[in-house]
Order: sequence, then C-alpha cells, then structure tokens
Amino acid sequence: MARSWLNVLAQVVPVPLGLLLSGALVWGATNADWSGTSSNSGNTWTAGSAGLANDSKVPMFDIDNMRPGDTGSNCIRVKSNAEFPTALKLYSNSPNWPSNFQSFVNLKIEVGSGGASGNCNGFTPHKTAFDGTLDQFIALHTDYRTGVGPWTLSDKSHNSRSFRFAWRFSSSAPNGSQGANTNEATFTWEARERE
Repeated sequence: MARSWLNVLAQVVPVPLGLLLSGALVWGATNADWSGTSSNSGNTWTAGSAGLANDSKVPMFDIDNMRPGDTGSNCIRVKSNAEFPTALKLYSNSPNWPSNFQSFVNLKIEVGSGGASGNCNGFTPHKTAFDGTLDQFIALHTDYRTGVGPWTLSDKSHNSRSFRFAWRFSSSAPNGSQGANTNEATFTWEARERE
C-alpha cells in the first residue's frame, strides 16, 4: 500500500515541476533581451505672475484747508506684469471710520486710458467705476469680491489702465466740520487670473 502511494506521487510531481522549470527558462530568456532607452531631461514648469505696479510713490491726495464746494482730481496708472490675462478690481481695505465727515467728500472714479500718476493730461475716460461718497466706497468695496470692476488686462501688450479720482467737498458740509479730517484712505487694485 505504501508503495502504491509512492508510485502515484512519482507520477504526479514531475508534471508541475516540469512546468515550473520551463517557466523559469522562458523568464530567463525574456530577461536576456537587449534593450535601449532614450530620455528627455531638464523639464521645468514655472508659474506665471499676476503682479501689479503703479507709477506713483506718493499719495494721490493730501488736501488741506478745504472749504465747501472745493474740488480736485488726480490720476494714477496701474500696470500689470502678468504673463496671462487678468481681471483687475479696485477696493479699499481701510477701516470703517467713526465720524461722518467723510460722507461730505464726494468721490467719482473713472477708468480709462492715457494720463499718468499725478498728471491727468491725455486721460480719456471709458467708464465711471464709482460715483458716491468716500465713506460709501470704504464701506461697500472692501475686498476683491466686492470691489469695483473688473477690467480686463489682456497680457503684457495691453497691460495698463488709468484711473481718474475726482473729489468735491460738499456745499452741505455742516459748520461743525471745520477743522475735521478724514482718516487715511488706501485704494487697492488687485488682479486675478481670468477664469
């Protein structure tokens, strides 16, 4: 009886063992093939920039001794350094002001072309961006989402917009506003990639 099991085992084991050995030979033969490679190195990806600059290093306005009915204006040009089309918006991140004096400073902001910072000669308005009071602008347009605009800056070949800020001290300013002044106002232009 023991001998018959050995006979069966001797007949069954060679078949799987033969398959295993022939697979190893085929793998060894496949692995022995010659091969060649080619590579392309030095690839990099550099992000573009949506940088902005303006050609003014001084405030647009520093007005003293205003009287009711006084007016003035100034221009500023904002230039994009972006390498792709951007959408430009204007807002102010100045804090809300406690007094109501700035509600008597009327502000009209026009966007156009020509002119330069500190010089509105050659400025051509294309659109009125804002027409209200200084305190309304500060309260309503506080970030990119709520900013006025957008204006398209296509790329480096069409990369600037000019803005004219015209102010008027309201003739209805009360007698109590004598000697009052506004807090500092900061106007911010922000460009984001067009979607």
